[in-house]
Amino acid sequence: MTTSPDARQIAAAVKARQRFIISSHARPDGDSIGSSLAMAYALRAIGKHADVVHADPAPGPLMQFPGVPEIQVTNAVPADAHYDAAIVMECGDLARTGVTGLDRFFVINIDHHPGNTGYGNLKWFDSTAAALGEMIFELVELMGAPLTREVATHVYLAILTDTGSFHYANITPRTFAISQACLEAGVDPVTVARNVYDSNNMGRLKLFGSVLSSMQIDPTGRIAIVYLDHEMARAAGGTYEDTEGLINLPLTVKEILAVVFFKQVEGEEYRVSMRSKSDIDIGLIAKEFGGGGHKNAAGCTVNGPIDGLQRMFIEKIEGAIRGVETPG
Repeated sequence: MTTSPDARQIAAAVKARQRFIISSHARPDGDSIGSSLAMAYALRAIGKHADVVHADPAPGPLMQFPGVPEIQVTNAVPADAHYDAAIVMECGDLARTGVTGLDRFFVINIDHHPGNTGYGNLKWFDSTAAALGEMIFELVELMGAPLTREVATHVYLAILTDTGSFHYANITPRTFAISQACLEAGVDPVTVARNVYDSNNMGRLKLFGSVLSSMQIDPTGRIAIVYLDHEMARAAGGTYEDTEGLINLPLTVKEILAVVFFKQVEGEEYRVSMRSKSDIDIGLIAKEFGGGGHKNAAGCTVNGPIDGLQRMFIEKIEGAIRGVETPG
């Protein structure tokens, strides 16, 4: 594994400092939570102080993992807080964290999503990483921190979730080499998978049923369109956090090549999540609307009447599918 000069520079900067605040994007997922906590546990193992701060709480199933209940959920760093550095993960810009005040500190920007604006005092971008957890694993080694069971568990959680349970095209031999190292450090992959995927509550199950029963399929039969608003969530007895992972279910149908999920924020504002198979690049579509992500998993926020938004995104995704079918 070739070590990045940027990673070495960040490791040196970390070793020279003592107090850290760690944050990632709003509406955190398994990669952002796993990477944040893996870094925090590694820093503490070498005698540093580390606090993890996110704008939103973790999805329910992830609350079972070490350190997740202790993550500080806030929209602002207290004015009297003192840190030597802020480590910001998976955010194209600082606003993506949803946490204000991070720019008061020495900012270390670590990301693997295309579209990063290059903010911060130090930055490391690696689009070949299947999950940010792979980059954190490399940093842990460079920092001279031990790969404890807690660190390994969160690195593995990051990889498992950001590869769609090893489904996505971003997987490389490095992905499996790091996963092997995590298992050798004491991670039980069966327990991790069951905690992530088999810890649903009844409200979540009913919400899945409600959303999937109203799922639409585009005229080509290759794109699934799913929708959720606040009233649907209340009627099912679930929450928006309970929809984590729902978007992947339509992709289990052989003929479905892509899924677009519209989740109402307020009024006509919608959070749009997309997933795709093989070389269908929905990351470019998300970027067009100010969002980002990977080739097979991306999202953005849009405003407008839902019918028009659905037609527009179907057209965009159909264009991406045609581009794969007729290259050049």
